[in-house]
Amino acid sequence: MNKTSTTPTKTVADAVATVIPDDERLWVPQAPNVWFRPLLFNTVNGEWVNVLRVRKSGMLNRHRHPAPVHGYVLKGSWRYLEHDWVAREGMYIFEPPGEVHTLVVDEGEMMTLFHVSGALIYVNEQGVATHYDDVHTKIEMARKHFAQVGLGADYVEQFVR
Repeated sequence: MNKTSTTPTKTVADAVATVIPDDERLWVPQAPNVWFRPLLFNTVNGEWVNVLRVRKSGMLNRHRHPAPVHGYVLKGSWRYLEHDWVAREGMYIFEPPGEVHTLVVDEGEMMTLFHVSGALIYVNEQGVATHYDDVHTKIEMARKHFAQVGLGADYVEQFVR
């Protein structure tokens, strides 16, 4: 209870999940050779935490973020077409707001834990927005996927805060 009120304080449930699951059904398809494993969907702050997995060679379309993104490479390596560095296993990556980049995996498999605030705004070669993903579109993608693979649409609820 709150000391100044008789109304119970609402608490948020802990988010506990296996980061790299054995069950392939927990990987939500996002693009060819690209999946994400949801860990947290925070609808209050408009953010999400997931593991992005790219198998073989693959690409996440050119995009920008209106807010910061933090990443930690769990497996493999990847790069941005717009930079001259390579993100390798064990590296931390900070993506500043407003930067445009295209994530590419040249070979092998990569897994990176990302904490995304705001949205991914996909842009064309001229920098014009074409579509977006945010916490709500990610929840919907996961909901549909979990229903299709037999886990049930409500399976996504355990990740929503």
